[in-house]
Amino acid sequence: MWGVSASMGRAVFTGRLMPGGKGLRAIDPLILAQSRTTISFLVLLPILLIRRGTRELVLPRRDLLYTFVLGTLGVAASNYFYYLAIQKTNVATAIILQYTAPVWVLLYMVARGRQKPSLQRVSAVGLALVGIVLAVGIFAAGGWRIDPLGLVAAMLASFSFAFYNIGGHSILARYDRWKVLLYTLASAVAFWILLNPPWKIAAVHYNSAQWLFLLVFAITSVLLPFAFYFSGLQHLDATRAIVASCLEPVFSIVIAAVFLGELMGPLQALGIVLVLAAIVLVQMPEKGASEAALVEPME
Repeated sequence: MWGVSASMGRAVFTGRLMPGGKGLRAIDPLILAQSRTTISFLVLLPILLIRRGTRELVLPRRDLLYTFVLGTLGVAASNYFYYLAIQKTNVATAIILQYTAPVWVLLYMVARGRQKPSLQRVSAVGLALVGIVLAVGIFAAGGWRIDPLGLVAAMLASFSFAFYNIGGHSILARYDRWKVLLYTLASAVAFWILLNPPWKIAAVHYNSAQWLFLLVFAITSVLLPFAFYFSGLQHLDATRAIVASCLEPVFSIVIAAVFLGELMGPLQALGIVLVLAAIVLVQMPEKGASEAALVEPME
């Protein structure tokens, strides 16, 4: 479903025809990022309150501050830059660059001395860098056509995604995943309200069709995918879950090619394959090492 949401975002940015033959006026990436976190939070909060009660959802003050940083620099930033990259470039470029986050996590771990630069890990970084160069079309026929702002946005999305994963491991070890998701969403909502208050949104005068799209988009791109993802983690070991998670960019690229006509050249396709191989390689457990840490998507 995360794969579908990328193409949905691209379609609404470009004003493409939606199902039913009706046109939908383009929506700004900031509004898309803000609305999906806000709507998801407003739907998730009453569900968790009913199922678990207020007392079980309380967090200590220190962890509240921690989730605020995680929600703003991790969730809000990665969401906004990811969809800005989709708007300025295409689905393939945006998602494949964001999915290099495990490589940046690895480099951070090596720099901090938490992991050793083994042959497997060095090879993964090398594959990822070569794959990025090919995927963004630097050597494509006709020259490089990637929008510079889109490229920068995609890399910032990747770094924010990496920050979320580095910062999220400690708190996920102490609290339930849904609880952490609730508080990171709440933090992102608070950040967006300060940055883009409700009256600014009202001034844009979105119509009912656009609001309906935003509602459906929030549910299908956040709540339902996370429900399926968390459920799948209970039935898959780490290695299989890592490989399965790498199917998302594959599906996103295929869907965008079929429904949006976003085709790519052979060198770009090779670059995408190399990046995906690097992602799998960098997260595979090594002999004598602990089980691979899963990178949970936050698109």
